[in-house]
Amino acid sequence: MTVRLVVVSHSEKIADGAAELAAQMAPDVVILPAGGTDDGRIGTSLEKVMAALEQAAGGDGVVVLTDLGSAVMTAESAVEFLPDPDSVLLADAPLVEGLVAAAVAAQAGADATGVRQAAEAVRRAPAPEAPEAPAEEELSGPPEAAGDFELVNQAGMHARPAAKIAGGLAGMDAEVTVNGVDGASMTGLMTLGAGRGSVLHIEAWGPDAAKAVKYVGGLVEAGFGEP
Repeated sequence: MTVRLVVVSHSEKIADGAAELAAQMAPDVVILPAGGTDDGRIGTSLEKVMAALEQAAGGDGVVVLTDLGSAVMTAESAVEFLPDPDSVLLADAPLVEGLVAAAVAAQAGADATGVRQAAEAVRRAPAPEAPEAPAEEELSGPPEAAGDFELVNQAGMHARPAAKIAGGLAGMDAEVTVNGVDGASMTGLMTLGAGRGSVLHIEAWGPDAAKAVKYVGGLVEAGFGEP
């Protein structure tokens, strides 16, 4: 069983499309769209959201992603009607990028909190200048685990690999950098512009440091399942 996801959008097409996109990267995760009004207009429907939440019940928790302000309010209202509102978490994240990161984290087995953190981590983009590693004192001294891994997939570091790395790391008790950027930030990883043949230098701190380096290294060496 995995955490299940609900997508609340003002547009039925956006909700359906975002769910379809995320499902390509997380085929085992239940992703339920709840977009538009009951009569097909732009807007949100409390009934649609409640139906999606009820359908999502029974897993390891539910994380909800929304687009605009009133969608958040609709989702919050729907959660209040649930018999177990604490089983549902609302993520404050960009809808599409956040959903992809959340889906990958759920696919990797993260709990509901980890899935929400993966979605919200996509907001943490680095400055436009060349990214710098976090200050050493902020990460408690030298890394507790590190490794260098060469990208072997044809496309290099693009959205799917970035989502797999960020999503998996979000559920671990570790601070991880990849070539100096936050490993749990899908957006940050994509700004690296690392192509095939580039070497990713991984550093990690915390109880899951070795596990995190092994996880990223395994993904890279397997080419993220791509040609």
